[in-house]
Amino acid sequence: MLEEVAEGVLVHESEFIQSNSVVVQGRDGVLLIDPGITGDEMSALANDLHELGQPVVAGFSTHPDWDHVLWHANFRDAPRYGTARCAASIQNLLSNADWKARIAEGLPPEYAEDIPMDLLGLITGLPADTAQIPWDGPTARIIEHQAHAPGHAALLIEERRVLVAGDMLSDILMPFLDLEAANPIEDYLAALRLFDSVADDVDAVIPGHGSVGGAGQLRARINQDRAYVRALRDGGVPDDPRVGPSAPLDWLPDVHRWQLQRLAQREQNETPK
Repeated sequence: MLEEVAEGVLVHESEFIQSNSVVVQGRDGVLLIDPGITGDEMSALANDLHELGQPVVAGFSTHPDWDHVLWHANFRDAPRYGTARCAASIQNLLSNADWKARIAEGLPPEYAEDIPMDLLGLITGLPADTAQIPWDGPTARIIEHQAHAPGHAALLIEERRVLVAGDMLSDILMPFLDLEAANPIEDYLAALRLFDSVADDVDAVIPGHGSVGGAGQLRARINQDRAYVRALRDGGVPDDPRVGPSAPLDWLPDVHRWQLQRLAQREQNETPK
């Protein structure tokens, strides 16, 4: 199931929107980032790691969306981390008696029966000043920002020159903004500037959904996402194949139109009368 994209960094791509689970090999086991979607996939991943003699010793969720906070019993009871804001967001959801029903509304029907929710979201929030994942392996620097979701974070695996980007820098999905935030446009542009600041230290970028890209593609994806967000800000039509007639997923143009509408409504509501 696993493809090595750099020394000691392996990726499993799910059939669900090309979701990427990332494995980083350490001294005594692996760091598992955004571990998977269906129960069968996660069970098979656990079996592969067992055969490699690589137990899961730590987990990390890049953000609180349901498809990034799943887990499987076969990964054992390794500590699972997220940023403090990420953990607070998912814990707020789990505090509602009907949280399973709320999540079920957004599950893809073709996968809904195969997605285990019993261990969903049981993550520990790292203190806000935590610079890296606490584990005995390659340094995984936390690059937190407010763009796609509360407490969203990328991880820079420094010795391996790999950027694990969460739900950003995708070749198949345009930027999905956190439209509940106070300044979604500026938040996203600020996050892209953070990625710019580490681009010279990256040879491979792994998005939450889509294809792994090389160093040149990282720069191109930053620029493409910046152009898209600026077009949203200005109410223009982005020159972006991810939302055009040849969009890789037929529902993306609808999401683009929805984002435009929401931003226009926000601007109208904020304009003094």
